[in-house]
Amino acid sequence: MTSNELCKLCLGFSGAVADCPFQNGDAVALRHKENQKWFGLITQQKNGLCINLKCEPSKADFWRSAYPDSVTAGWHMNKRHWISVYPNLALPLCDLQEMICDSFHLTLATFPHKKSKTKGRKNSL
Repeated sequence: MTSNELCKLCLGFSGAVADCPFQNGDAVALRHKENQKWFGLITQQKNGLCINLKCEPSKADFWRSAYPDSVTAGWHMNKRHWISVYPNLALPLCDLQEMICDSFHLTLATFPHKKSKTKGRKNSL
């Protein structure tokens, strides 16, 4: 699998966009168009092509134990909530697709802004 093929796989979701957030241009961030949250980051690592994906901690443990050579704790990410996936290291396409889908949906939700502390207080005058 190439970087372009992996990117195309991720852009199959409605509202998914890709950009290059770093000056050297060697990483592709996959985002939601609406909330701008990343659901993936494609890079080249010493082990080859890599994509960082958001993952529920229990599922991340499962993936890492099922594919110890292909799935590791998230490179430069929160190690509990992100995984690094090396799609060219003996990883079935259906499992890669499931990981991407999970990441997309975990980052899809938009959260309401915090209310200011003064909002809703009665005037004491």
